[in-house]
Amino acid sequence: MPGHPAPGSALAEAVGLRVRLGGREVLAGIDLTVRAGEVLALAGPNGAGKSTLLAALAADLPATGGVVRIDGRPVGDWAARDLALRRSVLPQSAAMSFPFPVGDVVRMGRAPWAGTPLADADEQAVAAAMARAEVAGFAARPFSALSGGERARVALARVLAQQAPLLLLDEPTAALDLRHQELVLRICRERAAAGDAVVVVLHDLGLAAAYADRAAVLHEGRIAVDGPPAEAFGDELLSRVYRQPVEVFPHPRTGAPLVVPVRDDGRSAVRKGHIDLTSA
Repeated sequence: MPGHPAPGSALAEAVGLRVRLGGREVLAGIDLTVRAGEVLALAGPNGAGKSTLLAALAADLPATGGVVRIDGRPVGDWAARDLALRRSVLPQSAAMSFPFPVGDVVRMGRAPWAGTPLADADEQAVAAAMARAEVAGFAARPFSALSGGERARVALARVLAQQAPLLLLDEPTAALDLRHQELVLRICRERAAAGDAVVVVLHDLGLAAAYADRAAVLHEGRIAVDGPPAEAFGDELLSRVYRQPVEVFPHPRTGAPLVVPVRDDGRSAVRKGHIDLTSA
């Protein structure tokens, strides 16, 4: 049974991590530590390796080189059930072949606890997770009948019900409206405040800046920068990594970095027939 992690302890580590997919090296030597009590945002352009890194940390994708540890042990040393007690994973998309009711889908998150003393808390954990993700109102509806955003929230509730100390979330806000994007990141902060570690892939740099303790920006399979968003999100680096000129300035009230693309009125780009990125 996993114990409660000590504040600041390493729940996941990648050392010299390399992953090849389809003959291409997607991750080219990643060193990263995920600590209890923090929200770590993985950012970067499409194809930078964010989802691959998350999958490798989850032990869902084998490493070509280097090592990945969870709770101090190489991921290959954990039995599947023991691993599920220590980390929960939210993939980019949630799909099911059978029309399970929403309540049953969330209850699947409790499967690793079957036969343990904490199995008695299953229904309480499921109810709390559904309430927090705001899906209790359609507990009896078939999962297949939900909208994309509703499915995303149900999948998050399943992860919350699992109650693992390490949460690995791949683009959890992509299908959500403004309110529920904020809800998901507040939940991440709550879990970190309770002592868990959260790794979340985000395309919205504003959300990362507002809610993450650290941001690791990936570029071409490597970590270009890793640190607090106020230090990591520089306009020169982001413009280069995203191949899109941006400007970064502090929010007037909170001081959190705001990342805004540099735009003209759009008419000059239409006249040229393309967007000029050479200045990036």
